[in-house]
Amino acid sequence: MNIFRTKSIEQSIADSDEPGRKLKRSLSTWDLMIMGVAVAVGAGIFSVGAKAAANFAGPAVTISFAIAAVTCALAIMCYAEFATAIPVAGSAYVFTYATMGEVLAWIIGWNLILELFTAAAVIAKYWGIYLSTVFGLMGLDVPPSIPVGGIDLYWGAFLIVAIFTVLLVLGTKLSARVGNVFTLIKIAVVLFVIVVGFSYVKFSNYTPFVPASEPTAGTGAADVMKQSFFGFLTGAAPAQYGTLGIFAGAALVFFAFIGFDVVATSAEEVKNPQKTLPRGIFGGLALVTLLYILVSLALTGMVSYTQLAEVKNPTLTTAFEAVGNTDAAKVIAFGSLVGLTTVIMVLLMGLSRVVLAMSRDGLLPRSLSKTSEKRSTPARLQIICGAAVAIVAGVTKVDLLEEMINIGTLSAFVMVSLGILVLRKKRPDLKPAFRVPFGKVVPWVSAVLCLYLMTNLAVETWIFFAIWLVIGMVIYFSYGQRHSRLNEKFASAKAAVNDAKGDRQTEGDEDEESFTKV
Repeated sequence: MNIFRTKSIEQSIADSDEPGRKLKRSLSTWDLMIMGVAVAVGAGIFSVGAKAAANFAGPAVTISFAIAAVTCALAIMCYAEFATAIPVAGSAYVFTYATMGEVLAWIIGWNLILELFTAAAVIAKYWGIYLSTVFGLMGLDVPPSIPVGGIDLYWGAFLIVAIFTVLLVLGTKLSARVGNVFTLIKIAVVLFVIVVGFSYVKFSNYTPFVPASEPTAGTGAADVMKQSFFGFLTGAAPAQYGTLGIFAGAALVFFAFIGFDVVATSAEEVKNPQKTLPRGIFGGLALVTLLYILVSLALTGMVSYTQLAEVKNPTLTTAFEAVGNTDAAKVIAFGSLVGLTTVIMVLLMGLSRVVLAMSRDGLLPRSLSKTSEKRSTPARLQIICGAAVAIVAGVTKVDLLEEMINIGTLSAFVMVSLGILVLRKKRPDLKPAFRVPFGKVVPWVSAVLCLYLMTNLAVETWIFFAIWLVIGMVIYFSYGQRHSRLNEKFASAKAAVNDAKGDRQTEGDEDEESFTKV
């Protein structure tokens, strides 16, 4: 049983053209750039930044965003080289399968499912809550949830997931056009926040820029579970702020950059991917980073981080309410709703494409990889993914697993960064349109940075992650490994070799028998 067998690049590309399981190339550079902005400019810019400033980094949250952006940029360079060499759906899963083997590819695919599914469910739930907030600002009392059979049903999550599931079934280009409109609206809202926010800036709020480290309020087991894994390993007492707080903030706001690995999953639906993918990914990342840094400067300049820390779940709205601008708070509430809308769309698409790639290879049921003849979209799979996300978002406390999104993303980034080094050694003949600069330095730095950010996530996140991996390995060895198409090919090749040996042995026995008779 060879669980480290690899799938050739040529075979991955050939499988993407399999009749009844192929996707249509319809996306342009602009579509990809907007897609990256669409999924990144959402929850990260409207809520996570305020939370990171309040609880981890203070005004230095700007540095946290810069660290997260640099880490993402290094990893995305590796994604771009892979995507131009292997322009098929599946992103990090496909790249790992081609370089490090099937079992590691399964782990990364399983982690991508964790990232995309959890992110879509968490954000769908937030969308329903924001929708009720917007109704409240209009004078309408519409609760975010309704009691059904003893549980709280978040109806908004069902609504938004259903709408975008239908759009994605109808076609990737159509959903991209709808997403473009929403994305341009929320960029306008973000620019409004920046301009108005800077008018309230007091430079005294930037002092101290890096608050001194201080112990957290509690000392019990719950506090230990919430501290960073790095702090737990080094024996440090649970604390916040200081230098480690900046990195803990970076690990949290990394959530704001998850969109760009999702963009890479669309490689198979991109026109001229060798040129389009790098331009679209890096253009979107540059714009998002600029917006994040400007918003974080406006946020921490408007109010002191200590004032944000007094609120349980601080957001941009908290800052504008603190300076008495309730009208701006209303605009932000609307912008948050619009912002989260496109995030859900891109995550749903990314989730279905990863599952599509894994089911093509037989690691998940092959029936999931079928696409519609008319629109070349995985309609059945998209509906299944949408239904699962809607149910989890609507009836569970999925928001408690928010950090699982980051650890799933970062683990994929580590494997892709290391995978580039393996790909170059195994296939020096490949000439991808984009190549990561500075030789081996960037991939190694990217892998180390991503791994370090992973250690800055909470202890409980690592425990949940370990449980997720155990579940994944049980599924792989009980189903995926046996049904793998690559396994079938290895078995067929082995049987052919054995048959050939058997034929030669039979011929030898016959010759010996003839000689004996003589």
